[in-house]
Amino acid sequence: MKAETLDLDESPGGPMSASPTSAGADTITGIYVEHALGLTRLALIMVGDRESAEDVVQEAFLGLHRRFGDLRDQEKALVYLRTAVLNNARTVLRRRRLPSWFAGTYDPPVWSAESAALLGAERREVMEALHRLPRRQREALVLRYYAELSEEETAQVMGISRGTVKSTTSRALDALGRLLGETR
Repeated sequence: MKAETLDLDESPGGPMSASPTSAGADTITGIYVEHALGLTRLALIMVGDRESAEDVVQEAFLGLHRRFGDLRDQEKALVYLRTAVLNNARTVLRRRRLPSWFAGTYDPPVWSAESAALLGAERREVMEALHRLPRRQREALVLRYYAELSEEETAQVMGISRGTVKSTTSRALDALGRLLGETR
């Protein structure tokens, strides 16, 4: 082998250039401090348990750290993170549906007495109805009303058009209303 094929310098364009610079690391740290809790809450609504939600967000931040230098527009790092959280949550939910040789079927977390007292029956009812919605409708509602994203931001995160966000959200609200009407 030639010596230059083993050269791992940190010059621009070199093999190590994908890792963020000091300024990039500061940007990622700032995003983490400001948005990690909100992203974890978003993931919690999607996957239903805290441990999985924390893992989902951690994986999203690791992916951002690995690819920060490759982002075309580093100002859109938060959009990247929201999309990564949503995709990672989808992966967790998909894996739960697959049978496994090593694990039994997935049992959703049982609300503890402490959580039940804090959340209240009505809020649990809404959460259970939300989890009965189809994935896309649930994602649209969570991003629009829980994460408080605009229609445009929701469209970017979900990778769909703004009009599709509007129609999906409308259908989801109707379905959620029907589900909550059934339980009363």
